[in-house]
Amino acid sequence: MSLDHIDPLLAAPKRLAALGVLNGAREVEFAFIRDHLDLSDSDLSKQMRALSDVGYVRVKKTGKAASRKTWFRITPAGRRALQAHVQALNELVLESLPPP
Repeated sequence: MSLDHIDPLLAAPKRLAALGVLNGAREVEFAFIRDHLDLSDSDLSKQMRALSDVGYVRVKKTGKAASRKTWFRITPAGRRALQAHVQALNELVLESLPPP
């Protein structure tokens, strides 16, 4: 059993879930992710900053002052990382099952 393809950044459930939400859409607004994952603004900001810092998501801000919105989009690197991480998790689970 190898843990080589487990992405330590995506081992955090909140970041994995956020990237999963982004994987199913072109672009997602901050409030949608926050509400969908039931996170606080500060917690989601922290998780998304970590994903942005490694290039897994792109951030776009629109509007000004009270009408300002933050949008996120998964990058090709983020999509590859998510796919590799999920595949590694699946392999770990399959290896742990008893033979039929």
